[in-house]
Amino acid sequence: MKTPFLKLSSILFVLFISLNLNAQEFQGQAIYQTKTTVDMSSWGGGQMSDQRKKQIAERMKSMLEKTYILNFNRSESTYKEEEKLDAPGSGSSRWGSMMSSFTGGPQYKNIKENVILQEQEFFGKSFLVKDSLPKLEWKLGSETKQIGQYTCFKATTTKPVDEMDFMSMRRRGADKKEEDKKDDEKKEGEETADTTKTESEDIFDDLEVPKFVIVTAWYTPQIPVSAGPADFHGLPGLILEVQTDKTIMLCTKIVMNPQEKESIDKPEKGDVVTREEYNQIMKDKIAEMREMYGGRGGRRN
Repeated sequence: MKTPFLKLSSILFVLFISLNLNAQEFQGQAIYQTKTTVDMSSWGGGQMSDQRKKQIAERMKSMLEKTYILNFNRSESTYKEEEKLDAPGSGSSRWGSMMSSFTGGPQYKNIKENVILQEQEFFGKSFLVKDSLPKLEWKLGSETKQIGQYTCFKATTTKPVDEMDFMSMRRRGADKKEEDKKDDEKKEGEETADTTKTESEDIFDDLEVPKFVIVTAWYTPQIPVSAGPADFHGLPGLILEVQTDKTIMLCTKIVMNPQEKESIDKPEKGDVVTREEYNQIMKDKIAEMREMYGGRGGRRN
């Protein structure tokens, strides 16, 4: 009587181990196309020429339209920009080097350890920004839509915006009521003759970052992982689309359990700092640059 029982126990034990191994080996890869829109019409406080705005928009295009790769398992993920060869004459400009300092590098998330790590190179120095995962209070909806072969559900949240988030910067007062805008434009027109601002002056003078943005996400329970692009996470399924402020992130391809799995490792490059400490480093550098260029026909105190 004991022999069949022992055989059954052995079979169940082997099955249990096999399921656990499969769970540990579970891995996927998602490709995201991201696009951020910038309203150049309000840049420069009305002092910047249309030609200058067009030049800046062209230089910013490579920053505003990107492809990212998310490699994930049940608890960890890495998110990084797809490596591309620069077109002839476009990759090594001083503008491109400077603006790359304001965008994030490869990112690692671990939901079990509640940690997010991001490599960042800022003006030639390497940092590793370490913080807790942002707490996102998602409101789950019943609305659905199809993204590829996956049925996705809608979720929304209100998310604090990082004060140095370049992609969310906008002209000060851009959200005022239309009548206030007209009054401001009238005042600006009256004051134009007395102003000493030039195009070489720091464009950050006219920009601000909103305190919060509304985020709409679409996730699929068909891939039961709490992962998503950038720092988004915390839904009962992989996030395939995110609309936040002026940026859209859309998943265009998914490969589940690829034969050649990408390693999902914690980054270790750079001096470890918190997000708050890193932002202060950026502020200090911007202040230094403004002071450095202030004597070249720009701002004079």
